[in-house]
Amino acid sequence: MGTKRPSSTLQAAIDLTAGAAGGTACVMVGQPFDTAKVKMQTFPNLYKGLLDCTVKTCKQIGFRGFYKGTSPALLANIAENSVLFMSYGFCQQVVRRVFGLDKHTTLSDLQNAAAGSVASVFSSLVLCPTELVKCRLQAMHELQLSGKVLEGHNTVWSVVKGIIRNDGPLGFYQGLSSTLFREMPGYFLFFGGYELSRSLFASGGRSKDELGPIPLIISGGFGGVALWLAVYPIDCVKSRIQVLSAAGKQAGFRRTLVSLVKHEGLSALYSGLTPTMIRAFPANGALFVAYEYSRKLMMKQFDIQ
Repeated sequence: MGTKRPSSTLQAAIDLTAGAAGGTACVMVGQPFDTAKVKMQTFPNLYKGLLDCTVKTCKQIGFRGFYKGTSPALLANIAENSVLFMSYGFCQQVVRRVFGLDKHTTLSDLQNAAAGSVASVFSSLVLCPTELVKCRLQAMHELQLSGKVLEGHNTVWSVVKGIIRNDGPLGFYQGLSSTLFREMPGYFLFFGGYELSRSLFASGGRSKDELGPIPLIISGGFGGVALWLAVYPIDCVKSRIQVLSAAGKQAGFRRTLVSLVKHEGLSALYSGLTPTMIRAFPANGALFVAYEYSRKLMMKQFDIQ
């Protein structure tokens, strides 16, 4: 039986499912580093660096403290990457139409980057609520130590109830503008860096689809590093807004940024960068390996190109 072109609905379902697989792999590999990042971003005065954060967290809570917020992190990453990769496929078709290309034409790395940037707008809408809950859980021990929240509010359900009680359903979108400011330029560089790296590995005449897991891990890591180096200060502001809003209404993005720089200096915007950079290669490498291989498997199962 010959291969056939997939319908747009089937292709969207495949991209969504492969994105979910990638998001799961990303969380399982990178969660401890992500927790350290959020703790250091939100309470930089409590930790001198990654090693100090690791030692203190293990002493006070145990190693399980690094997996606080894993459930919402899984939900956040599965939701984000499902919508992101599904939207990425649609946005690639939009880019082809804009440039007057055939719908099966291979896009340039720059065009793929543009498609990824636009796709991130849609993924931000599902990411913001789940990331809000995740960040609060990750920094819950520090919030309780500082007296900003009461003891016993350290489960997913208690955080969700608190948000609904204090802010209503729209409270889940605290930090949305910061999320959009981070995602759009970040995913331009993420997909651009990933595709550029894959192009370099495939420069010997091979197809990108023929690359093995090691080039995919390196390419995913390269994309992750490009994303975080560019947008890390924005992510730091977003974490502050989402975590500290648990203690009351938080100022918006601009006022939070100005206040943070004024009182803590520019270096505060890069607090927690070390665990983020360490996490970038294994976590994003795992994401793209899981995405590419699960996508190939499903395409083969349905006998489509």
